[in-house]
Amino acid sequence: MTTARTPLSALDEGTSFAQRHIGPDAAQQAKMLAQVGYGSLDELTAAAVPEVIKSTDALGLPAARSEAEVLAELRGLADRNQVLDSMIGLGYHGTFTPPVILRNVMENPAWYTAYTPYQPEISQGRLEALLNFQTVVADLTGLPTAGASLLDEGTAAAEAMALSRRVGKVKQGVFLVDADCLPQTVAVLRTRAEPTGVEVVVADLSGGIPADAAERGVFGVLLQYPGASGAVRDPRAVIEQAHALGAVVTVAADLLSLALLTSPGELGADIAVGSSQRFGVPMGFGGPHAGFMSVRDAFARSLPGRLVGVSVDADGKAAYRLALQTREQHIRREKATSNICTAQVLLAVMAGLYAVYHGPDGLAAIARRTHRYATVLAAGLRDGGVEVLHDAFFDTVTARVPGRAADVVAAAREAGVNLRLTDADHVGIACDETTRREQLAAVWSAFGVRSGTREIDALDAATGDALPDGLLRTDEVLTHPVFHQHRSETAMLRYLRRLSDRDYALDRGMIPLGSCTMKLNATTEMEPVTWPQFAALHPFAPAEQAEGYLTLIRELEEQLAEITGYARVSVQPNAGSQGELAGLLAVRAYHRANGDTQRTVCLIPSSAHGTNAASAVMAGMKVVVVKTGESGDVDAADLHAKIAEHRDELAVLMVTYPSTHGVFEDDITDICAAVHDAGGQVYVDGANLNALVGLARPGRFGADVSHLNLHKTFCIPHGGGGPGVGPVGVRAHLAPYLPNHPLQPLAGPETGIGPVSAAPWGSAGILPISWAYVRLMGAEGLRRATQVAVLSANYVARRLEPHYPVLYTGPGGLVAHECIIDVRPLTKATGVSIDDVAKRLIDYGFHAPTMSFPVAGTLMIEPTESEDLSELDRFCDAMIAIRAEIEKVGTGEWTAEDSPLRGAPHTAAQLAGEWDRAYSREEAAYPAGVTADAKCWPPVRRIDGAYGDRNLVCSCPPPEEYEG
Repeated sequence: MTTARTPLSALDEGTSFAQRHIGPDAAQQAKMLAQVGYGSLDELTAAAVPEVIKSTDALGLPAARSEAEVLAELRGLADRNQVLDSMIGLGYHGTFTPPVILRNVMENPAWYTAYTPYQPEISQGRLEALLNFQTVVADLTGLPTAGASLLDEGTAAAEAMALSRRVGKVKQGVFLVDADCLPQTVAVLRTRAEPTGVEVVVADLSGGIPADAAERGVFGVLLQYPGASGAVRDPRAVIEQAHALGAVVTVAADLLSLALLTSPGELGADIAVGSSQRFGVPMGFGGPHAGFMSVRDAFARSLPGRLVGVSVDADGKAAYRLALQTREQHIRREKATSNICTAQVLLAVMAGLYAVYHGPDGLAAIARRTHRYATVLAAGLRDGGVEVLHDAFFDTVTARVPGRAADVVAAAREAGVNLRLTDADHVGIACDETTRREQLAAVWSAFGVRSGTREIDALDAATGDALPDGLLRTDEVLTHPVFHQHRSETAMLRYLRRLSDRDYALDRGMIPLGSCTMKLNATTEMEPVTWPQFAALHPFAPAEQAEGYLTLIRELEEQLAEITGYARVSVQPNAGSQGELAGLLAVRAYHRANGDTQRTVCLIPSSAHGTNAASAVMAGMKVVVVKTGESGDVDAADLHAKIAEHRDELAVLMVTYPSTHGVFEDDITDICAAVHDAGGQVYVDGANLNALVGLARPGRFGADVSHLNLHKTFCIPHGGGGPGVGPVGVRAHLAPYLPNHPLQPLAGPETGIGPVSAAPWGSAGILPISWAYVRLMGAEGLRRATQVAVLSANYVARRLEPHYPVLYTGPGGLVAHECIIDVRPLTKATGVSIDDVAKRLIDYGFHAPTMSFPVAGTLMIEPTESEDLSELDRFCDAMIAIRAEIEKVGTGEWTAEDSPLRGAPHTAAQLAGEWDRAYSREEAAYPAGVTADAKCWPPVRRIDGAYGDRNLVCSCPPPEEYEG
């Protein structure tokens, strides 16, 4: 008997990646379309997407590839990278990620698919890990309040500069930077300073503050400790002099060196910044890495970014939360001094856990080993007649070889070691945790020194340390028990499991957050990130050693340009907020190049994300708010009035599309035309690009510039609140003003605005994820993903509409990729709040949608294309069941205060104790549709946010806090 022949084309199609990425299959899509009232995806999106913005041609992308083919392509790209032993330094160092952390955190979806901990009751694991990170930073820097990470060292220094100006006594004057600071940090400072009228003055501060700078006034000082050259200097005299001038002093510190050196806080610093990269986080060609900042107590409530604090839950039990909800741009908006939105949570978690695993003794041992290799290296050079510039250093040696520096660096490269060419006469050599004896021999040989590996023990015995006695650390650090209890791999493994069990991530269920696009981060996309050919490359390695990386970056930039309709894309911005800033700086530079220096007004709708206004101010612009109409659209009359009022000063309009309210606005092309007619530019925020890919291109329907969120539309995981990547795309006239980098000419145009990130290509280490996603999906797969995202949002809206008002819709009652449901009428009628609904969803096994943004008292729901029909229905059923519970409050069966809504979330410990509620234990723990075998238990009850804000605790509290 023979079977019917199945063509190869059909068999290949049946195993396509797109079918695995997109949750609903054909049959489920048909059911969803029937619910929404359309016969096909094409029919639905034809009705939802305005005709004036639709793309008429298909995306010009390579055909979709299978997972095996894409991994093979990535292997080929990886093999084109040459990973030499890196001794370049400059803030990027080889490190050894403990395998227990690599496998169980970095490669574990329980950690990398989690979202920012805005629902802290189901984020206790990563919040504890971040509290560990904050404790590490606070202890090692000697400053009591540390944040939950910043984007990188360069931008952390820029944040410190802004903070110094805001909180310091001197409001004018200059920002004084020591000449031995990292060059990429200085470049980022200049990029950030110029638009806001700050002058950065770089000077040699080894002899104190120059008289001419003191006369002009100094609001802040930045010192590097140890310096970029490797020098370890005592900064106390300079710090005292700066304080006498009223300046705020920031010390950019190497975290590992602080295991041995006196802390910046003890030296008198007000702020410490730096990178935690060498605490087990791969270099990744520049990122992502967790920057850090710690401050004196007086500045704690002005700290930019996120701060994890300790509060109590409804039972008085200690519980973690984001303190102060410290994203200041949402509160201060155009008065904000920082646009930081995301942190580098996953990397901060890794760095903190690295310290937990090694403990203070282990960190000190790693630091001593690193230092000893540097001292032996220097001794061998000196024995061979090479001049070493500094007697005091930690891990970096600068050698003087007049006229020979390039030859030495080339010889070392031939031997498999990358050194740093400082200038024609000087070579920098940095040791790290991974340095081996063979490297020292190779370096000596490159300098023409005969010392070999057999002589290392003799040199070691004959050479003293190179750290000044007066700067040796004498205080104890990391004394909390958490840094002493998990030294064996068994103990660490179980600790990591306990933490992840206290969290909710995509590996447990749907996270329907509006504006945040929590979609599948496929394993195939993730796998290459930890390959050493991608993970172990230094960002300042010679370009010829990064051929595979540069090809991947170029192709991704070209693909993103094709998808968005722009001429050029830069992937340097390492967060969406930084992409916003880069785009606005490009607009500013364009106007200035045209002589239109008066064009400084930025129009922003009142519904915009808070970072829009903050970024505009940081770009030197004046924010003018445009009203939002009752429909959620931009108020056209008010917009035209504002354009007319500011016509000669108009720089740019920032608008999100689809709108922040989840609607395709019909008049977007008219809006763009009106702004252009007035001489302005149009910035389309790319936060909602998941509703456009394959259907419409911002660069074709009127926008001049956009940032994209690769951690939303293009599958880079949110990682508990970071990493993110925020590339900026521009039309051709803005391309000359994209970011560039002083240490890597290939990173951007000569006429660029300077770097917005410390590394030339930002968080390059995670770009293989988005490259793989585009390659796996192909043009048709990307278009289908967008269509299903729109279908899913409309399906949820239609199912919930009989129970909750859907606040904003477009033509035909359709939404875009997200919908907003209004809880305010129910709150007014029953007293049940939006918080009650969000916390009750935890009992049903869900992370809540976005709360109260962009409208207070509402939930913004974005289901994404990755959730199948059963999960969408589970969520809708939960929301409908919660509506029935609210009805019981409305009819008087329960009071709001004594209802499962107000009591939520319910813990197992609570149910095992005494019970005096008006509702049963079963109603609390197992509401409709929740079964015992699938129950996700929250570890704590509802957390008291106000208590936590009044009693700020931002490092590990003593164990006694947890008693009872």
